[in-house]
Amino acid sequence: MEIWINPACSKCRSALSLLDAEGAGYTVRRYLEDVPSPAEIREVLERLGLEPWDITRTREAAAEELGLKEWPRDDGARERWIAALSEHPRLIQRPIITAEDGTAVVARTDEAVRDALSR
Repeated sequence: MEIWINPACSKCRSALSLLDAEGAGYTVRRYLEDVPSPAEIREVLERLGLEPWDITRTREAAAEELGLKEWPRDDGARERWIAALSEHPRLIQRPIITAEDGTAVVARTDEAVRDALSR
């Protein structure tokens, strides 16, 4: 399993602590430094069963600068959203855990982390 984190994020640190407490094997991806490509974002979205606007942090400064709240949320705008997430990785909701069964979860709660562990 892999976990996308921002080390400055308390929810990320909490998820890592829980993974460690459970003895889970995982790889850390500091996605602000190792920025996901559009293809990787598409893959994670498929695994999550979500759309790019579902994992976008719309309160970030970059979101306001881009005017994301005004962007359409439809198939026609999907690639634009994905490009924005790749170009501005701070916009990606965190942490994201890719589970062993090919799925993924946005692991903002202990429950979600445990869900990823059970897959």
